[in-house]
Amino acid sequence: FTLILLNRGHIYSRANANMRIVEPHQTEIGDLPIADIKFNIKSRDDIPQLLRGLQYIYLNDELKLNVFDLLEKHIQPERDHNNGRPGMNLWSILVMGVLRLDLNWDYDRLHEQVNHHRTIRQMLGHSDFFDTEEYALQTLKDNVRLLTPELLDCINQVVVTGGHCLVKKQETEKLRGRCDSFVVETDVHYPTDINILFDAMRKVITLTAKQCETNQIPGWRQYRYHIRQVKQLQRTAQLAKRGGRKTDEAKAMKASKIIETHQHYTDLSQAHLVRAKDSLEALASTDLGNLIDNLQRLEIEQYIQDAERQIDQITRRVIQGGTIPHSEKVFSIFQRHTEWIVKGKAGINQELGLRVCIMEDQHQFILHHQVMENQTDDQVVISMVSETQSRFKEFSTCSFDKGYHYSDNQEKLKELLDTVALPRKGKRSKKVQALESTTEYRQAHDKHSAVESAINALEVHGLDCCPDHGIEGFKRYVALAVVARNLQRIGAILTDKARKDFERQERKRLKQAA
Repeated sequence: FTLILLNRGHIYSRANANMRIVEPHQTEIGDLPIADIKFNIKSRDDIPQLLRGLQYIYLNDELKLNVFDLLEKHIQPERDHNNGRPGMNLWSILVMGVLRLDLNWDYDRLHEQVNHHRTIRQMLGHSDFFDTEEYALQTLKDNVRLLTPELLDCINQVVVTGGHCLVKKQETEKLRGRCDSFVVETDVHYPTDINILFDAMRKVITLTAKQCETNQIPGWRQYRYHIRQVKQLQRTAQLAKRGGRKTDEAKAMKASKIIETHQHYTDLSQAHLVRAKDSLEALASTDLGNLIDNLQRLEIEQYIQDAERQIDQITRRVIQGGTIPHSEKVFSIFQRHTEWIVKGKAGINQELGLRVCIMEDQHQFILHHQVMENQTDDQVVISMVSETQSRFKEFSTCSFDKGYHYSDNQEKLKELLDTVALPRKGKRSKKVQALESTTEYRQAHDKHSAVESAINALEVHGLDCCPDHGIEGFKRYVALAVVARNLQRIGAILTDKARKDFERQERKRLKQAA
């Protein structure tokens, strides 16, 4: 389906040649410049605040130049943006990305809004009444995914710097941070051995059948029926664990039934895996395969390994009565970065996802964040502080909770920060009690709980669950949410100032009229 275009004597394909401009052209009669977009100061919705924050970045020449330079440098840097077919301008990509995250939209809702919401279209450069250009759904997905976590981290520094210009009384004002972590869940179902085995078997059977059909290899015509068979035995194994009387005889019968149903389930799965391996060997011997088929075969082999691992674990745990070490467990074959996290919160037994650590300052801007892969709070505290200081030199004070305490962390943080509010675990010595009684320590410690408000705001605005696939998609999703939240914070500050100015003028007008 590749579209071939001839432009300036060169051939460009749809997949690898885009001519991109940074910002939308507004030169036609009827166009409304982004600087002239008006917002209702009485509105309490999130959209006007976010768009006002974007407008602030666009109107500030220094901030705008920095953001646009970053967009040009990081989005498809290996390609010439001046040649090829016209692509979506880089400003629109940023606008759509932060809209999706801050408003917790999926791509379908984003598709509807960018094509029909008047103010959003004005921010995208489609302010003319006769401008009927619309975006395709796949176009939105392909372009928003061009934003990388590294690019968004750089943009976030520019946004926070611009926000500080609105709230800091002096340029040399010290920044006081508060650091905490929370769990961003991945879009996975509850993981059990038999559930994950069915996921693997479904993919093995489906992908093998499609490859055999493409290469005219028989044996998989009834693959949908085979999937139903596996599903039926998986459901039978699930139901065998439920109910039953509590007598010894009933318990023995139930245990025997559980072993029997799981054995039937694993036997049928193993039989289909043998057939799939035979079909892969037949595919490897044919000359009809191409690069796509090779990639598909690698994918099938990965799912076969997943299925064999689950069969082994079911055999060891259910049939042989053993236990599976936590290090051997996999909680999703689609989102392999998913972790089983128990934080001890009331009413929450476990969370499936990854920890994200954030650093918020006293002005409610998120200075830095870090996705924690197989890490705990005490392992990231030094990197969080040092990375924040490398971005903002005036960062001098930070507060934490007890989860970040470690003896080495206390000493290293004293070298990096002027004031460290990191409570110690266990009984405190007189020296520690005296340190924690100082004015600076108490002020930082007492305001630490405000970081929970920032975490709640992030979760409400998109970071409750990540729908994007892969660890790179997860990191991009989190980074976009942080940028979007800081932009909305700027918009909220500007809206509050405009509202106060309007109320002051109204009081002055009424006083003059009286």
